[in-house]
Amino acid sequence: MKLENLKPARGAKKRRKRVGRGLGSGHGVTATRGTKGQKARSGGGKGPFFEGGQTPIQRRLPSYPGFKNIFQVRYTPVNLDQLNVFSDGDKVTLDMLVEKKIIKKSDYPVKLLSRGELKVKLKSIQVHAVSDNARKMIEKSGGKVEIVS
Repeated sequence: MKLENLKPARGAKKRRKRVGRGLGSGHGVTATRGTKGQKARSGGGKGPFFEGGQTPIQRRLPSYPGFKNIFQVRYTPVNLDQLNVFSDGDKVTLDMLVEKKIIKKSDYPVKLLSRGELKVKLKSIQVHAVSDNARKMIEKSGGKVEIVS
């Protein structure tokens, strides 16, 4: 057996039906479309959403304004008053936020917001994003914010 001698099994490949190639072919004249009518014409037939004269579903359902932005980044918010559970001089990481149950899990990026008052002096906080007010309040208390990617 050689590679150049390989063939598909007998009956495995079916010849395509060549329609509209003259009377002698047996598929000439109407080209197997029958006689006259919408489906016999070129471009004939109904569209994919045609429902037999009934109002189609895309017209029955209401249309809503706006659109869904698939590139939107959803942050898990963490406020300054939630960080008071840590002690002075701590380096707060994302794992520590999950451990203290401030966030449920670190699937979404975390953004630090400035609600409340920070009563502890943290060394540093690792988050994905931070508001300007929150950054100022942490730096005023002697800490720093590290942005992780």
